[in-house]
Amino acid sequence: MAISPFRCICGAQHSLSKDRGAPAPSLGKRSKYSGQSVRAMPMRLLTVGKKRSRGTQLLVEEYKEKLGYYCDFEDTLIRPNPKLTSDVKVQVEAEDTAMMQQLKPEDFVVVLDENGKDVISEQIADLIGDAGNTGSSRLTFCIGGPYGLGLQVRQRADATIRLSSLVLNHQVALIVLMEQLYRAWTIIKGQKYHH
Repeated sequence: MAISPFRCICGAQHSLSKDRGAPAPSLGKRSKYSGQSVRAMPMRLLTVGKKRSRGTQLLVEEYKEKLGYYCDFEDTLIRPNPKLTSDVKVQVEAEDTAMMQQLKPEDFVVVLDENGKDVISEQIADLIGDAGNTGSSRLTFCIGGPYGLGLQVRQRADATIRLSSLVLNHQVALIVLMEQLYRAWTIIKGQKYHH
């Protein structure tokens, strides 16, 4: 299955396809949007999972507040295994359907998947800037449940990335993603958080 790469308005192309283990292209460790005006596109995070641990939720709230300085940010938790089945395939398909119902055609969708493209922080900043130039109305990140995301969501993705070569628990992936989104905005704004 080919995941379409997202295209930069500047004419360059970042291939965020599923080249597992391929190194991220060198960007000279600098985002092309550093210090530039970027459309503050609303962001949404869709995660499949049970009620979050107290510690995880505290960190989510902290990063939501920090991200609120840069853009509107929405966090939506989708109930896992809505059909209460022991069949993993049925479970993933039901979660897939529930997530697809949350996506709008005008969303720019980024899927987190262990088989996605490795990215560096500056590339996440570029992804945010590029998504704002696509005409999309919202940037949506999707994190699946324990068995991953279903086929419909993966096919709907405009970009597929992974945060680590390690398989991460969805709560850990959530915290890492939120910190990276905050870091990306500080890179775009030229702030001192990122060295």
